[in-house]
Amino acid sequence: MTAYTSRNEVPQNEKWNLEDIYSNVSKWESDLQLVEDMAGKLKEFDGAIHDGKSLYHYLKQREELSYKFNHVYAYAMLRVDEDTRDAGSQSLLDRAKGLSVKVSASTSFFMPYLLGLDKETLNSYIAEEAGLKYFEEDLFESFRYKAHVLTKDQEEVLSQLGEAFSAPSTTFGMMNNADIKFGEVTTANGEKVPLTRGMYAKLVEDEDREKRREAYKAYYKPYVEWKNSIASTLSAAIKNNVTLAKIRKYPSALEKALFGDMVPKEVYENLITTTKENISALHRYSEIRKKKLQVDELRQYDMSVPLVQGVKQVIPYEEAYETMIKALAPLGEEYTAILKEFKDARYIDVRETPGKRSGAYNLGIYGVHPFILLNHQDDLDSLFTLAHECGHGVHSKLSSQHQPQITARYSIFVAEVASTVNEVLLINYLLNHEKNPDVRKHLLNHFIDQFKGTFFTQVMFAEFEKITHELAEKGIPLNVEIFNQTYESLFREYNGEVVEFDDEVKFGWSRIPHFYRPFYVYKYATGFASAIHLAAKILEGDKETLQTYLQFLKSGSCDYPLELLKKTGVDLTTPLPIENAMKKFGELVEEFSRL
Repeated sequence: MTAYTSRNEVPQNEKWNLEDIYSNVSKWESDLQLVEDMAGKLKEFDGAIHDGKSLYHYLKQREELSYKFNHVYAYAMLRVDEDTRDAGSQSLLDRAKGLSVKVSASTSFFMPYLLGLDKETLNSYIAEEAGLKYFEEDLFESFRYKAHVLTKDQEEVLSQLGEAFSAPSTTFGMMNNADIKFGEVTTANGEKVPLTRGMYAKLVEDEDREKRREAYKAYYKPYVEWKNSIASTLSAAIKNNVTLAKIRKYPSALEKALFGDMVPKEVYENLITTTKENISALHRYSEIRKKKLQVDELRQYDMSVPLVQGVKQVIPYEEAYETMIKALAPLGEEYTAILKEFKDARYIDVRETPGKRSGAYNLGIYGVHPFILLNHQDDLDSLFTLAHECGHGVHSKLSSQHQPQITARYSIFVAEVASTVNEVLLINYLLNHEKNPDVRKHLLNHFIDQFKGTFFTQVMFAEFEKITHELAEKGIPLNVEIFNQTYESLFREYNGEVVEFDDEVKFGWSRIPHFYRPFYVYKYATGFASAIHLAAKILEGDKETLQTYLQFLKSGSCDYPLELLKKTGVDLTTPLPIENAMKKFGELVEEFSRL
């Protein structure tokens, strides 16, 4: 594949076109100024909303401001992500961030004002002003929080404590990204060099077991050394969640986290219980891994190495795109036409270049279109990433086309469904069209490992969060010993007896940034299970499921996430979607075993 030394070398058709947002920076400047003026005008509504007409004018102007501000911010962010070293782009983003603070300040009065109204007054405002019908659902959604909102003075105090509450997360971020220094590993010519995260990702998949072991020990070294400091930040984060839930009168920290999406705690508990009842296929896979690697003891550093060697495929971008379109054909012509548009109209930034932001993402901009960032490497992982991000992209595009601005953004809870359906259809297509038995084994191994990481590992993390928060709610002090015991027992339960236990394993909790965003990881698992269920139905040719799924992609947030999924036939309040996902995993492991 081509390695580009600068962005200028990348073909024009493989770079996104930011002129679709602003044709030049002076137009961006003029919108930045416009948003600042609009924010000033919004502030004037503080204390001046007394009837339906003034309420409508405030909400309408706030939505117009939001539309413009999103364009201003997105343009600056995308410019920076093209080349994070570019001072000019960085300056635009700094100014957009400054504007964000002004916008927040200009609207901060509204929620306390709204929740200070009684429902009768709000209903009378809606009755007298026809334009408020558009905002009605949103206004009453805010009312759901009324029981959990404090007095104006108390809210003021809490908002001032915001920075203090986020300190554990900030501290861990600084430790994890800036301060932690990994141990050393040996290069091919025998030199000792400090390990980096990028090196670790490659070395832990190396065929040479000694290299894997050395990398594993070097990676965990700082986490073990810093165990007490990290335990103290995680303990503080958990206590903060528990304290805030109590202050806001939620029954528990878990229920506070689930409140926004209207998810009952039974969905969370059902995910954990059903997964553990069906864990045997994962244990079976560990046994296959041990046998295939021909090791006396299967250890944690043996869990990521591909089991089929020597089949690294080179898949150029053009070929990857064609393969994706063929694989997603079961979703219908409307869907594949949108995918072709993504490529032809330059919605995608394809190539890795110096200074470009790493990883991949989709950013939907209402009133423009989605923008997808890739760092395409012409390999199997990149093909899956392409299909994954295009799943998010089509979801964004269809929601924006079929929903008004107020309901166009979809919840994180449903986001991973659209991306994972694409991945399941892709693996199915590749397996059906691959004749080489080694490549078939490699594809199955790739998908099984991905299933394990996106589903089983996230369920284990979700249970760790649940247990540690419940301990804090009972007033039990959280420290290294408690975290180690909890993580170790869960690791053994999920991974089975066949995995030998290295001492470092029990410190796994200390390296997970998601634990500072409480009760978030379970959404990966529910999204993955929902997608497995839907993709299976679509592949069976179930026309009704296909129609309801395409409607789901057009629905944005016009209903609560669980209700949107129920319309597609996925009911996460029952064990069935999780059981179906477990069944699919068992089939994959069985087929891999036969091969």
